Amino acid sequence: MDHVSFDNPALHVALALAAGVVAQSLARHLRIPGIVMLLGTGVVLGPDVLNIIRPRLLGDTMHTLVGFAVAVILFEGGMNLNLRHLQRQARSIRQLVTVGALVTLFGGTLSARLILGWGWIPSFLFGTLVIVTGPTVITPLLRRIKVQRKVATVLEAEGVLVDAIGAIFAAVALQVVVSPWSGEVMAGAAWGLVSRLGFGILLGLGGGLAIALLLRRPRIVPDGLENVFTLSLLFALFELSNAFFPESGIVAVTMSGFAVGNVRTRALPDLLEFKEQLTIMLIGMLFVLLAADVRVQEVRSLGAAGIWTVAALMFLVRPLNVFVGTLGTDLRLREKAFMAWLAPRGIVAAAGASIFADTLTREGFGIGHELRAMVFMVIAITVTVQGLTGGFVARLLGVRRASNNGYVILGANHLARAFARVFHDSQQETVLLESNPTAFREAQEQGFRVLYGVGLDERILARAELDSRAGVLAITTNEAVNMLFTRQALDEFKVPNAWVTLRRGHGAVTPELVNQAGARILFGEPRFIELWTLRLERGTATLEHWVRTSAESSDEAEIHEMREMHKAFLPLAVRRGRKVAPHDEKTSFKQDDDLYVVLFDERRELGGEWLRRQGWEPAAVLGIERQPEPAQTTA
Repeated sequence: MDHVSFDNPALHVALALAAGVVAQSLARHLRIPGIVMLLGTGVVLGPDVLNIIRPRLLGDTMHTLVGFAVAVILFEGGMNLNLRHLQRQARSIRQLVTVGALVTLFGGTLSARLILGWGWIPSFLFGTLVIVTGPTVITPLLRRIKVQRKVATVLEAEGVLVDAIGAIFAAVALQVVVSPWSGEVMAGAAWGLVSRLGFGILLGLGGGLAIALLLRRPRIVPDGLENVFTLSLLFALFELSNAFFPESGIVAVTMSGFAVGNVRTRALPDLLEFKEQLTIMLIGMLFVLLAADVRVQEVRSLGAAGIWTVAALMFLVRPLNVFVGTLGTDLRLREKAFMAWLAPRGIVAAAGASIFADTLTREGFGIGHELRAMVFMVIAITVTVQGLTGGFVARLLGVRRASNNGYVILGANHLARAFARVFHDSQQETVLLESNPTAFREAQEQGFRVLYGVGLDERILARAELDSRAGVLAITTNEAVNMLFTRQALDEFKVPNAWVTLRRGHGAVTPELVNQAGARILFGEPRFIELWTLRLERGTATLEHWVRTSAESSDEAEIHEMREMHKAFLPLAVRRGRKVAPHDEKTSFKQDDDLYVVLFDERRELGGEWLRRQGWEPAAVLGIERQPEPAQTTA
């Protein structure tokens, strides 16, 4: 065994990758912020405890790894920014990432100067490092806390954009500090800040649009190569931008991700899923490596002053940041208060602190390791405290999403879209889940909110906010998948209502099984699902809205006759007042009820005549095409 060496840098990277994924898996089971587990794992596996992972063996390779990983993470963050959502909250976001960031810079500087007793230079560098928050921390917390969409949009956008801006600002500040002081250096710093931001934005948007246009052409990018094609161009774009203007690559990849994510392409759903998985892996690796590189004694030496500095950032600087950054916006006081509480630092702050420590040590400044330890203390405390209390604070301030709000539909076929149109007509939020790229794109192009992925995937269900919905509908042609989805929604997410489609002539799933699961049968009985979907697709059936004018309530005979009319029309849902519910075996009708029904053109006269005899009158013909809330393309 003499030839076995544990000083191989590749081994330490592999161990960090494995440890990062295991730590995040454990954190998800324990329902705690993943970064808390990652930081603890890095410290335990690092030189101060088990000495299994030694980042110092990586040398300069460490910075290359950090750069590529941060590029992927911010590209993925940029892809998740929806242009229409950003436009609605543009003023809040713009002020937070500019004026608000300056407030944090000066607040962080003064905190380090007055509490830690540092000199102005290290205090200023600390201020530049804590400007950022970060999508790697904010986004998972918001998914778990489930805050209102307006608040979530502002916080996520701030996290992505301020990471890029803060990283540029910190890099320029470091360059000024290690250079001989002169007016020429200051002028060069100002130009460096503007040029890096400007070049990164232009190159990123141009490169991102070019990637998106290439992905739209299968003759150029063959099927199956879209993910690696995009990843390769991303790395090239990152390094090319850095070659022209150092550190501008972070802005470039963020802007390119934003461009790719807002241009509809055939590869976008798969690309989103691939990038998210890759980001999870890289976040785990980076935090383990960076945490292992921090000495425990350095953190301990900060003592109570370090804790008081973090407290100043949390309770003084961040609230002032939000107050100034949201002046004149439509955000309410309670929404601002929640935003003031939630500002955990993430991977960009950790990576920047590591680079600062190495550069300052190399240049003869003795503060580098202490600065890095202080930033890691900020990350550990903010992530732990705010991550664990965020849900309570959101509930206390009343900014969590309302429960029993809207519906989630498994499937995005034409029949599923008809239901989505009905719910939208009744002011009910609706999310479609679809794993077929064609159906996904068609639903997206029609303006529906649709998530791409397998409907049994917990990540997809969490993004659909299943635990706050009034009900779910399973409208695929696979009865087994419909039942699995329904059971998961009822048992794991405690959804109060669930409806399942059963295919006429197929006995794989019986009505008894549906009732035993606590669900109901959509349409009241098994139907020819594929046939009605095909009719809607070909335009030989029409979605219509009828109103009941009869003073008599429905009886069993009327319900039975309606089922016998299955060849003429398909009843979808009934609205009574403000409440809308899918049609099932328990449905009954009263005066002034609204009925949403799909009529087959060839039997329209027969179906319409029967409906009029029962006291129904047509109110409107509804098209499937609509312009609702902006489509969400996140996998």
